[in-house]
Formats: sequence, structure tokens, C-alpha cells
Amino acid sequence: MISVRKYMALPLIALLIACQGTDSVDYKDSSAPVEARVKDLLDKMTMEEKLRQLSQINMVSDIVNDGVFDETKLDEVIGSDGYGSVQGIVLSGEKATEYYNRVQRYCMEKTRLGIPIFTTTESLHGSVQDGSTIFPQSIGVAATFDPELANQMTTAVAGELFAQGVNQVLCPVVDVTRDPRWGRTEETFGEDPYLNGLFGIAEVKGYLDNRLNPVLKHYGPGAETQGGLNLASVSCSLRDLLQIHLKPFEMVVRNTNLHGIMSSYDAWDRIPNSASHYLLTELLRDEWGFDGYVYSDWGAISFLHSFHKVAANEAEAGRMAITAGLDFEASSDCFWKLPELVEQGKMDEGVIDQAVARVLKVKFEMGLFENPYRNEGGKPQMRTAENKALARRMADESIVLLKNENNLLPLDAGHLRSLAVIGPNADQVQFGDYSWSRSNEDGVTPLAGLRQLLGERVNIRYAKGCDLVTDDRSGFAEAVNAARTSDATLLFLGTASASLARDYSNVTSGEGFDQCDLNLTGVQQQLLEAVYATGKPVVLILVTGKPISLPWAKEHVPAIVAQWYGGEAAGNAIADMLVGNTVPSGKTPISWPQSAGHLPCFYNHLPSDRGFYHQPGAPNNPGRDYVFSSPDPLWAFGHGLSYTSFEYGEPVLSATQLLPTDTLTIGLDVRNTGLYDGKEVVQLYFNDIASSLATPVKQLKAFKKVEIPAGESRRVEMRVPVSEFAYYDMDMNLQVEPGEFDIMIGSASDDIRHTIRIQVGAKGSVIKTDPVTNASFMVTPDGDTIRRE
Repeated sequence: MISVRKYMALPLIALLIACQGTDSVDYKDSSAPVEARVKDLLDKMTMEEKLRQLSQINMVSDIVNDGVFDETKLDEVIGSDGYGSVQGIVLSGEKATEYYNRVQRYCMEKTRLGIPIFTTTESLHGSVQDGSTIFPQSIGVAATFDPELANQMTTAVAGELFAQGVNQVLCPVVDVTRDPRWGRTEETFGEDPYLNGLFGIAEVKGYLDNRLNPVLKHYGPGAETQGGLNLASVSCSLRDLLQIHLKPFEMVVRNTNLHGIMSSYDAWDRIPNSASHYLLTELLRDEWGFDGYVYSDWGAISFLHSFHKVAANEAEAGRMAITAGLDFEASSDCFWKLPELVEQGKMDEGVIDQAVARVLKVKFEMGLFENPYRNEGGKPQMRTAENKALARRMADESIVLLKNENNLLPLDAGHLRSLAVIGPNADQVQFGDYSWSRSNEDGVTPLAGLRQLLGERVNIRYAKGCDLVTDDRSGFAEAVNAARTSDATLLFLGTASASLARDYSNVTSGEGFDQCDLNLTGVQQQLLEAVYATGKPVVLILVTGKPISLPWAKEHVPAIVAQWYGGEAAGNAIADMLVGNTVPSGKTPISWPQSAGHLPCFYNHLPSDRGFYHQPGAPNNPGRDYVFSSPDPLWAFGHGLSYTSFEYGEPVLSATQLLPTDTLTIGLDVRNTGLYDGKEVVQLYFNDIASSLATPVKQLKAFKKVEIPAGESRRVEMRVPVSEFAYYDMDMNLQVEPGEFDIMIGSASDDIRHTIRIQVGAKGSVIKTDPVTNASFMVTPDGDTIRRE
């Protein structure tokens, strides 16, 4: 059992660098222990040099002058004291290579102590330096249900970042998103903590294995805010905090050698996450064993004073953050007020030393003192053939076929004479937030992809119809005419996101762009209904960063596709999918609500949370629980159709009577019974039949994506440690309670093909832990002790 301390501030336990009693070493000696090198360097540093290591500068505003690197400004800003980090997110790839290395060389050769600097950028779905490969947005990456693809992506991105002179990236995001009104939904891996954790592990390892330092974000609950508003506070229980919101962070910390984690802007239980000793020290370090450094989200420390109003001034904000366990300040200057507090006796200098030691430790562990430069003097290799091919494959596998009535899709390109391509996202790339471009020159639009594929064989009639943000219907007539005179219509609707620190015009999704409802924006819904009224077959393709409420479309439109933001190859990917050259295999990583009023609608809800009467109403037909609606989602987590069909054989379990220390193995044959080769995501959920506290109706605990040729079968095996069935009991101890559990295997959370009952321990048994071996054993009601050999 794991004990969780009560969440209250405890006295700070300073980091002790275990070097007492050892011979003095030189921090430049690469053969010396890291702890000894940190101590030696820290002992040599002035207060100014220490604070510099906890601060970040902006390449463009602090060093670059009218687009040109300015050596004079560099000398004025960095001087002889160095700096902790430099970011240049708006630079081109070529300039990044040159400029980052020039700053690094200055820090190594012209500062007093020669401490390397973190060269920092963003790379949520590809480096944000201009010219980099643009991969699908994170919500689309999650829809592949293939963490290995995510690992391949960050491996590829790491190569481009290395070539651009970068050694630190602010990603991935593992916030569990259960309110899609939040604009940053697109940056996440969806609503399930286990799925988020696996993708987080995969992406972090891709960076770490290639000499990049990923800073996992945004630590602390922040994706289920009040009203879905960015930066707003979060209200949830301690159990939900630990088992839902922070579970992915714990998974990554415990399963990788993570060096950096970013604090978040939000507050939980009225305590801002960036000033929470419980989150940043007691849980992260003391419970999970994290030994890296904590980086503040940009401006988060000053927000303690200016936004949360919990600090009287910036000095107090800095003290609150650093004593809570936040080590590095980005984009504010509160830490620079700390020496005054030290001089006044209000704070111990050892707290500052602790933060500096953590930052230096990471730099030593990364080998930056010995190998500070990245591709110095070289030209960055970006958008290589291999990276573009990977981006295309990920775009293919992220597409989710939500509905396909009467097998309207795939379209028979051989018999199509004309095709209407309509909508504001038909001839406009949508890469998603945290990308470097919004230009059609940097990717393939759906219209371009269809024209490349179909050439002159099919007469393509394009009409924009409307935009994403206004009520202008002047383009409706052209769109309706195109639909009426064509064999079929492809309607591309959805959302638009910014390019980071560049273009924020007409944005409807992304950071700081939240929605009070989940409807199609502007007059897109009216355009959809007008086109549908022509009576011609309509396929609705959603180019979007989040779920959209589409009850009318689900009822009327025969085929609906979620493409998300598919990256630079999105146009080619959707074109091939629509005509059957590729077979959709994506699964939605987040449930699609009928409306904002149906929130929350996540699949892993408690038994009481989808109504009691189960007499759903409808317009003109009142009922209960909701008078005029059911509480169900439009499409549930894990849903995604294919052009082929899959038959699930009988599962074989390694055992049906287990101990908490056991691992359950499940094997089954899956047969492709359709006409197309395809990929299926086999999903495993569990449910605790009767528990001391209310537990979710189902929880994802394993999945596997498998490619199966038409007419053939493949054996699928999954392993689930029984410890995954644990929950926090009345006393906040993490335990597996003896009893019955259902193992559910299916194609989606609401498409379960097989349910098998297992027993963990005997009814009335008690699970105990051997204090010597730490092994679990079971005591039966008769007093017998059962141990697993």
C-alpha cells in the first residue's frame, strides 16, 4: 500500500548534496560524480550567477536586432554571469542552428564559470522553428492508439531539433482533458489517464534517447477547469486528482528518467499549482521520486501576485514558488527579488541553492558541459523524406470514421464524374496550435490532395461557402449549386488554431481560445443543412482540434469523419482515405458530447452519473433523466469504424483467480471478416463489481493495434498487472480490494465484445503486505494465508 500524505504545506526539506567527507573535485572533471560536480560549482557561484541559472532570456527580444544576431546585445545581456535558458521559438530552422550555438559558445567561453545554457523551444507536434516537419496535432496522435508511432515521431523530431541547435523542449502535454470547451484540448492525448500516460512515456523516451531534455507539462490539474476556461481553477477530490489528473505524470516519472517538468497556471483546492508544496515536493519528489527540476510555465510565478492574488508582491510570489519546490522561473522576474528576502532574514539562501543545484544536476547529467553544441556550423536537415513519410503515416492512422451509413464510404472514384468540395477548411491547412505556419504553402489542403489524387478524371467543384467566425452567408448559393450539380459532396468544417507567437487571426481553438458551447462556429451548421437539403450524398469531414456537438449531423448526414489536425500531409491522407486507398483505423481518444449541457461526458464515469430512470426523452417526447435528451455521448471514447469488419474470438485468460501481485495475461484471435486489409485496436477495460468506494463503470488498462489482412486472423495478447485495479481507500491508501472484477474486451468503450469475470482473492479476504519482502499475500476468512510462489 502507498501512503499519501494529507495535502498541506510541510516544512521545506532542503536538498542535501551528498558530498560531505569526500575529496574536493573540479566541476569540469567529467569523471567525477555528478553530485560532487554540482557541489563544487555551486560553492564557486555568486548570488547573481545563481539567479541567472534560474532564469530565461528571449533570443528575439534580448539578443536579435531587426532579425540580425547582435553580439553587443549578447554581451550586455549575458555578460560574465551566464544564464539558465534561452528560447527562440520564432526563428527559422537555419537561424536557430546558428543563433543557439552562438549563444552557447558565448556561455561556454566568455562567462566566468562556463556553464552551458539550455537552448529551449517548443515541439508539441514538430519543432516550431520555421521549416520543420509538421506532424499531426497531439489529439490526432492519440487517435492512432499507437504509442510506438508517437515514439517514432519524437525520435524524428529530436533529429531536427538537434540539427537546429536545441537541447531542451517544452513537451509533451499529458493533461487529462474531460471538458472539450477548453481550447487546449487539441494539445492533449484525450480523456483517459492511462492512454495519456502511455503516450507521454513513449514521447519522453523518444526525446531522452536522442539527447533532448523534454519538460513534461502542465503539472497539476489544469484541463478540467471552471467553465472550460484556460487558467481557471480546478475543483476535484484528492482521489480524482491522484487517479485521474496526475496519473499520467506519475506514470511518466516512474517509467522514464525524466529530468524536467513544468508547473501549471491553475489552482487546485484554492492553492495555485505553482505554489503548492504538496504537488511540487511532497507528491512529485517525496512520493514519486522525481529528482529533476521544475520549470515554471511562462509567467506562472508572477501570476501568484497579479492573477491569483495570493502574494502581496513579486518578492512574495517568488518566495512562495521556490519554497514550494518550483526551481526555474520563465518569463517573469520574481526570483530576482529573493536576495532582498535573504538579507531581511525572511528566507534562507539554501532554498535558492537547492533550486540551482537541481538545474545544474540536469545539465551535468545531459552531458552539456562536455558536449554543449548541436550541429554547429551545419545546415539543419528538416523535412527529410523519412520524416515526411512518417508524418503521412501518422495522418493516415489518426483519421477516425465516426459514421458510415449504408457504406457510403469509400467513394468509388472509378464511377465518380463530379465531386463538390465545400467548406472553410476545404482549401486551408489547419496544423493546430504550437506549429510555425498557417500557410497553404507549407502543407497540403484537402482540396489540393483531392485534385492531386483524382486529376482530370473527376470534375471537382470547389466553393468555400462561409468562414469559421462570421455570419456571412454570401457564399451559400455557390456552395449549394456546386453540391446540387455534383454526384457527391465533401464538406470540410471544423476549427482553426494559431501558429505559435505568429498568426492569431480568426482562431477558434487552441491556447486561450475556449468555447462556451461546442457547436460549429459561425454559420457552418447552416451551411451544412443547406448542402444536405440538395438531396445529394454528403460526407462531413471535421478538421478540428476538439470534439464538436453535432446531434443534427449524426441524425441526418450519412458519413462523418474526424480528421483532427492531420499535419502537413493531411490533404493527401484524407483524399486517399475517402476513396479507399487507405482504410481508417483511428479511434477517438475523447468522447463527443451532444452539447455543452451534456458535460461531463467522459466514459469512465461513476455508476450513478448517467442517470437513474433511463427513460431518455427527445424533442416533442419528454422523458427522464434529461427531459428532452439522453445523457449519452454522440460517440464514446475508443469509437472508430473501418471499411472492413473484425470478429473477436473467445479470450483465454492466464487465470481467473489472482493475487494483487499477479499479472493477468489475455489472449484472443481477431479475424478480419471484410474485404479490405485493415487495422483494429483491441481494447481492454475492467470494472470492480462491488467496491468499498464508488469506482468507474469501466477503465482502460490495455490496448493493442494490430494489422490484419482481409480473411486472415491474428493472435492478440495483452498483459495487465492486477495492481492496476487499485484505488485509494477511505484512508487514502492505494490498494487492490479483494473481490470480483469484470474484464471487458472490445472495439470501443461502448462496443464490448466479451466480458469475463475474475476473482482477486477470496470473498472476505484481506490483502496484506509482508514488511520484510514487501510482497503481497492474502488472508482468507478462515485465517489461511495464501502467497503466490
